[in-house]
Amino acid sequence: MFIDAHCHITGDEFDEKGGVAGVLERAKAHGVQKIVCSGFDLASSIRAKELAETYAEVYFCAGFHPSELNKCQEGDLDKIKSLCQHKKCVAVGEIGLDYHFDDNPKDEVQRMLFVQQLIIADELGLPVVIHSRDSAQETLLLLQRNKDLLKKGGLMHCYSYSPEMADEFLKLGLHFSFGGPATFKNAKKVWESVQRIPTHRLLSETDCPYLTPAPFRGEFPNEPKNVKYVVERLAELKGLSVQELAKQIEKNAKELFFKIEN
Repeated sequence: MFIDAHCHITGDEFDEKGGVAGVLERAKAHGVQKIVCSGFDLASSIRAKELAETYAEVYFCAGFHPSELNKCQEGDLDKIKSLCQHKKCVAVGEIGLDYHFDDNPKDEVQRMLFVQQLIIADELGLPVVIHSRDSAQETLLLLQRNKDLLKKGGLMHCYSYSPEMADEFLKLGLHFSFGGPATFKNAKKVWESVQRIPTHRLLSETDCPYLTPAPFRGEFPNEPKNVKYVVERLAELKGLSVQELAKQIEKNAKELFFKIEN
């Protein structure tokens, strides 16, 4: 049985494929037992909560993605905090830093809102789900300075930095999830990171509707059902059977996201 520890099923990408019900039916048919739907702004976080209330296998995160911070209005973080107190909200996220696009919110705004959401997680006793793109050193330094806010740990989702940088994030007690890129050809840095990271810190994800894994790379939308292809590749890289790794990932996910029930 598989777990998709990070996906986005709150949009309209699946409307012509049976909607969310169709997504979850196909996921179940492919052995996916739990799905964590991540918010990226207030509206998506609210929708993720609604899905978690509707479907037993769905859990959620609530937070503001760094690229979406221009939507964050006065009082919105209080609303995020309220959502995070829901019995099926497993983490504050996804939050972090993204310096990839020139029109993203200013770096200082990203850092400020990142820390504010780390504070929410600490106050509520929750882990965080971290998005970091083209900002490895800044992300690491910010987390090191605020390591007291990481008492419940966190997840470096869709990890894409070097194995040496992974060593530093490991020292902070963080977990790592990998998705479709781990199955791509020539993804040497990702493979090396997977091999470097201890198995008890690994999780699997799809980040759907994006990053569809091989053998379906390029197809859109990606779906939670495809997480099995990620686990198969991770198992190959770790020298384990798919069953062994899937069982370990389930254990890891339930330890980090401690609200997930059996």
